[in-house]
Amino acid sequence: MDPNLLELILKISLTIVLSGIIGAERELRHKGAGLRTHVLVCLGSTLIAITSIYLFDKYNSITTIDPTRMITGIIQGVGFLCAGTIIRGSSQISGLTTAATLWVVSGIGIAVGSGYYIAAIITSLTVFFVLTITRVIEKKIHKMFKSDSGG
Repeated sequence: MDPNLLELILKISLTIVLSGIIGAERELRHKGAGLRTHVLVCLGSTLIAITSIYLFDKYNSITTIDPTRMITGIIQGVGFLCAGTIIRGSSQISGLTTAATLWVVSGIGIAVGSGYYIAAIITSLTVFFVLTITRVIEKKIHKMFKSDSGG
């Protein structure tokens, strides 16, 4: 089997697992962008990063190629997608955390696609920690300040 194919399978598999962890948390919280959306955003980012590096390797000797230009496009495009998940109500804004997780999974996809696996894994675990553990801390803080302002 072609070693490039094995690396591609590893990258796609790792992308699905890492973004799936974050997407599953969003899905369990019944957010608009859940498991499928997070996996698809991350897969797209991974594919574009892989393609960017491939094009750089293939055409670098023929013409000047900057692989980071395609990656910049990912960040801009996903930023636009994230803006669509934010809803402003009369007294509150919702969807910011989901928008942020979509933006981060695109970065995770870029890292995986670029072969920077350890950064992608550490970031994914950190995001999962922030989404789950800090929720408990937030609730305690809100409860503490709510009881102080009530008296």
